[in-house]
Amino acid sequence: MAEQFDGEVSEAAGRYAQAVFELARDAKSTDAVEQDFAKFGAAWKESSDLRQVARSPLIAPEDKARALTAVAAKIGISDLGRKAIGVAALNRRAAELPAIAAAYRTLIARERGARQVEIVSARPLADSEKNAIIEAVGKSLGSKVEAETRVDDSLIGGFVVRAGSKQFDASVKAKLDTLRLALKSA
Repeated sequence: MAEQFDGEVSEAAGRYAQAVFELARDAKSTDAVEQDFAKFGAAWKESSDLRQVARSPLIAPEDKARALTAVAAKIGISDLGRKAIGVAALNRRAAELPAIAAAYRTLIARERGARQVEIVSARPLADSEKNAIIEAVGKSLGSKVEAETRVDDSLIGGFVVRAGSKQFDASVKAKLDTLRLALKSA
């Protein structure tokens, strides 16, 4: 699993996200849980120790659940968010927390009538650049778009947009790879 919250999710992660979404909707706290997952995602990206604890098969699920919910409490995650993290850990799904969060974001976007997309760029995007990309993607998909962004230096320049199984690659790396392939076959 990647170090960030990915758009691709397992079937189990989708089921967990659906359960959390339904509980959050019933409690009228979908936005709070969305923020909880964002906070936990930031901690996940920042702390290799957190990732190691979540992924370790040597740590008992009960201990893992206690550790992860303690971290969640420390970073200000709501009661429902902490319970979701604890249940995932107890059921040996702690390593799938990023995928659960990604699936939850997709459900939230769908509830708002939008599509969730990921924009990966070679450098941090200015707000105007991000908004222009979101607008173009929204026109292409024919729907409102909510975007997660991240930086990947290996792209060299440009960006990649992922919307479910669709991908638009406007990166320098992709153009160089295409040129390299064309030169090999010439």
